[in-house]
Amino acid sequence: MTYKEEERTMYITCLDVEGVLVPEIWIAFAKASNIPELKKTTRDEPDYDKLMKWRLGILKEHGLGLKEIQETIAKIDPLPGAKEFLDELRTFSQVILISDTFTQFATPLMEKLGWPTLFCNTLEVAEDGEITGFKMRVEQSKLSTVKALQSIGFDTIASGDSYNDLGMIKASKAGFLFRSTEQIKTDNPQIPAYETYDELMQAIKDTMV
Repeated sequence: MTYKEEERTMYITCLDVEGVLVPEIWIAFAKASNIPELKKTTRDEPDYDKLMKWRLGILKEHGLGLKEIQETIAKIDPLPGAKEFLDELRTFSQVILISDTFTQFATPLMEKLGWPTLFCNTLEVAEDGEITGFKMRVEQSKLSTVKALQSIGFDTIASGDSYNDLGMIKASKAGFLFRSTEQIKTDNPQIPAYETYDELMQAIKDTMV
């Protein structure tokens, strides 16, 4: 397939991470720690600041910190087919992963994905390993990132699965839901929704042709 350079269009593909390329970290940790409340994710709660503060409260209540979460993350592998999808995508498109996760969580997963470029956030951690807070790069980090990329000449293609992905999806030249919830798909019928990497790959290619 030949990808056109009509009007010298420069595309960059922006992907969410958890739920798209790797399993949801907090769901895995909820199972490992036997704390079912921690299964709540941005698929369920649109307000990320509220969600994280709630999570940190539960961790403190149970005396859990960064070490315990990292032990769970070390056992997590990318979703089946995710690395192959990403490897192929990077042969014809620049790719940035944009996540509301944190460097302290994401690093081992990025190694397993072949070290793609990742924009994420950072945790504030006490000497004893307690997670005391978190620092976001910028407000509405996913939407802000695609707008910044557009301001320097890129057309963005975006895909994600959660409420916090909708901003970047809607602001991009092409945007797709991937393995999202029925509620999110119902609330956003104008956004194409896919379940397989082959479908998503074809949609990205079709945008660029």
